[in-house]
Amino acid sequence: QVQLVESGGGLVRPGGSLRLSCAAASGFTLDYGAVGWFRHAPGKEREGVSCINSSDGSTDYADSVKGRFTISRDNGKKTVDLQMNSLKPEDTAVYYCAADSDLYCSAQNGAGDFASWGQGTQVTVSS
Repeated sequence: QVQLVESGGGLVRPGGSLRLSCAAASGFTLDYGAVGWFRHAPGKEREGVSCINSSDGSTDYADSVKGRFTISRDNGKKTVDLQMNSLKPEDTAVYYCAADSDLYCSAQNGAGDFASWGQGTQVTVSS
């Protein structure tokens, strides 16, 4: 398993933007398989937000974030980032990074398909 660390959460007003980053701990890599972002809001089930595949760079998104969120790799920083624009109060949740070295992902993959998880970072969208 890969040790993952998320960063970049915080409080933002509706319509604002945040950028989350997912990094592998020292000695680990995100260069294989897939990396995904999930979120978990109080009283709701954990939801897959987006994922990216290492083999071909393909990406996929949940319908709820299409056109607003963008997942990408920063090869220099060795991170997988989630750029979140036009944020809404319903985007408020703890966001988790997940990875699996043997997975080719799509938005239909559930949490159980990813072997490694970060500790989560809180995103709050409120005026």
